[in-house]
Amino acid sequence: MVTEQFRGSPKEADLTRADSLAREIFSDVANKWALLIINVLDERTLRFSELRHEIQGISHKMLTQNLRMMERNGLVERSVHPTVPPRVEYTLTEPGRALRGIADGMCGWTHQYLGHIEASRRRFDA
Repeated sequence: MVTEQFRGSPKEADLTRADSLAREIFSDVANKWALLIINVLDERTLRFSELRHEIQGISHKMLTQNLRMMERNGLVERSVHPTVPPRVEYTLTEPGRALRGIADGMCGWTHQYLGHIEASRRRFDA
């Protein structure tokens, strides 16, 4: 897969504009389920049921919606194998793998500051 340079207008790439394509894409990928799917897929190819098993708390509906959104945005590739029943597998594309580093950074940040945030919440809620 070759990554193409964006050729749209500057306002479409402006994250601060509510009507920009960049904002729409940012909203799609900056949600907990998309980041967890990226984290779990990593360099692997997994079936829907394997993804659902590894991501505790995600519903069938949310996993389906996020995988479709990620496929539409070119972050995951969906492969259907002609078996009975059909076997469907998901793998990250090159842009999806690039987001993996960002997801790793956010996970690292969460682990690093978990104690600080927990203490801050206790003080705030008191």
